[in-house]
Amino acid sequence: MNTCIAIIGAGPSGLLLGQLLQRAGIDNVILERQSADYVLGRIRAGVLEQGMVDLLHEAGVGERMMREGEVHDGVELVVDGRRERLDLHGLTGGRTVTVYGQTEVTRDLMQARRDSGGRTFYEVPDVSLHDLDSDRPRVRFTLDGEPVELSCDYIAGCDGYHGISRQSIPAGVLQTFERVYPFGWLGLLSDTPPVNPELIYASHPRGFALCSMRSPTRSRYYVQVGLDERVEDWSDERFWDELKRRLPEEVAGQLVTGPSLEKSIAPLRSFVVEPMQHGRLFLLGDAAHIVPPTGAKGLNLAASDVSTLYRILLKVYRDGRTDLLARYSAICLRRIWKAERFSWWMTRLLHRFPDTDPFDERILRAELDYVLGSEAGRRTLAENYVGLPYEAIE
Repeated sequence: MNTCIAIIGAGPSGLLLGQLLQRAGIDNVILERQSADYVLGRIRAGVLEQGMVDLLHEAGVGERMMREGEVHDGVELVVDGRRERLDLHGLTGGRTVTVYGQTEVTRDLMQARRDSGGRTFYEVPDVSLHDLDSDRPRVRFTLDGEPVELSCDYIAGCDGYHGISRQSIPAGVLQTFERVYPFGWLGLLSDTPPVNPELIYASHPRGFALCSMRSPTRSRYYVQVGLDERVEDWSDERFWDELKRRLPEEVAGQLVTGPSLEKSIAPLRSFVVEPMQHGRLFLLGDAAHIVPPTGAKGLNLAASDVSTLYRILLKVYRDGRTDLLARYSAICLRRIWKAERFSWWMTRLLHRFPDTDPFDERILRAELDYVLGSEAGRRTLAENYVGLPYEAIE
């Protein structure tokens, strides 16, 4: 079997890259170790930066997103019970975010893949990568009980933190940077109307809380919990009661509660590997970096990786610009580290850390007061939240 680009992983980043390449006439094959239903069942991010929204339109999969997604011009922050609205649209020259669940993004991309006739193979658990330093790397796997060898020009590793792509890079090549946070987010999904038209980020003495949504009838809420907490110890009633304690009285009074569709605890950490490429293998998304969800950057960073690799490959195949391939990692990492900084900063600013002393507490209060009370501070937060621009490939 032969192709131009072998894409490992059929999550949103792999599917988006495949869709963009397919529309450009660049043949690609996608391999996924899980079933399509499993991929669709993942409950993940739902806040899309302006850049990702634009990229989905470029890929021809933006129609349902614009019809069913919620465009948000602002976001609210709650500090010591005081509500402050951040005018994203006004502070960034008209840029916004769109609330549209990762599941729906994936569903749209899967449908586009089927419509295009692109080759996607699910439930392929034994993928292995070979000859990454050669002019023609190979991917081996089993399909319908038969061994298959896929020969390609380049490999895109979109298979997440636990995938085979990063693990296929020889020891000593990658440098790892990591920060593990001493708490997690307990999240609850429910078929209840959102408590507010825009997201609410709340800093409270009991811990952080977030009021988010997936649609006008489906809500997603989070509360900060210790790493020793267990999901089974949190009944729906206990979750709703705790969430109400961390919200202003007028917001808590409007909260519509209901049975949970899903509850889970996600630990928070920051993770980056450098470089994001080895030979003809390129890492994208969670295979190369993870951010705490506070800044809503995880899925969006994967999209910016996709944009960078796609535009480089366009110039490779159309103009012979193979010199650009060596720049992939550096271009991506400039934006990734800015997003890591923003996510770390938001996490530090809004959560309760067990080692915070009275001095640190006063510093954090002063910083929040400055950010929310200053035009420059508000603008900085807003431009990072809606997403920094993608770097041009020249």
